[in-house]
Amino acid sequence: MPDDERWIDLHDPDDAQLSAALPDDVHVTAMERLRAPARHDDEPRPRLEAHGSYVFGVLVVPALDHDGVVGQEINLVATPTRLVTVRKTPPGRAPCEFDDVRAAALRSNATVGVCLYLLVDEIAERFLSIVDRFDDMIDELEDNAAVWDALTVRKRISETRHDILHVRRVLAPTRDAARAVLDDRVELDTTTLFPRDVELRFADAYDKLLRATDGLDLSRDLLAGVRDYHQAQVANDQNEVMKRLTVVASVLLLPTFIVGLYGQNVRGAPELHWSHGYLFSWALIVVTTFLQLWYFRRKKWI
Repeated sequence: MPDDERWIDLHDPDDAQLSAALPDDVHVTAMERLRAPARHDDEPRPRLEAHGSYVFGVLVVPALDHDGVVGQEINLVATPTRLVTVRKTPPGRAPCEFDDVRAAALRSNATVGVCLYLLVDEIAERFLSIVDRFDDMIDELEDNAAVWDALTVRKRISETRHDILHVRRVLAPTRDAARAVLDDRVELDTTTLFPRDVELRFADAYDKLLRATDGLDLSRDLLAGVRDYHQAQVANDQNEVMKRLTVVASVLLLPTFIVGLYGQNVRGAPELHWSHGYLFSWALIVVTTFLQLWYFRRKKWI
């Protein structure tokens, strides 16, 4: 078999292209999955499944851009002699690209099992890269949480949290799919697709996926720390506002009491008959206000 037919890569193929590349005994359910277009509301669960003479797989590669995370779907069918990958274009986004990995596998005359390992290993590397992107985004949030306005910070925290959860939904089953190869749960009936040396390589990919899982959990914890810091900052700002409002209310309380007291106009109040009663009331207001301001300044409330 020519080298370029050992790994056939199809991009949004039609039925004729699928029929020419796939074995004849592919199950109807797998064919429906291969024919189905990529959809935002129907992101598949990554998996690798043995079906007699072939292995059917669904892989999802996360891609992060200014619009958030999108899952780039890859379907595959692996036989002892051929690996067929079907890349699907997400609505409004670009499909997954792994031409360098495929070219390197074909140059080295790799077996189908090794080709599949190289594909899973590349996906694991991209998971690690996207975790690093999340860490950079969280570092930026930490540095600017006190500078940006509260609405912007809350929006960035919400978007980052949503993206982390999106990636986690596909990372966990991808890790389980790599584990299935190590546990010999993905094997053909008559031929060994994953010999011992290939399983050892899958162990490396599985380790990378575990590291990505741990890194994603750490990113989620760091984001929770940023959220708690932002909430504490908002609460502190509110306390400062309430403190100033309390100062204003307290400063106005005594003058209001003095004015209300002398505004009763009841008989017997000696200040009503003083020639300097009006000035006395103003002096009392000014002195009490000054004393309050001095006290609040000493307590560093203003």
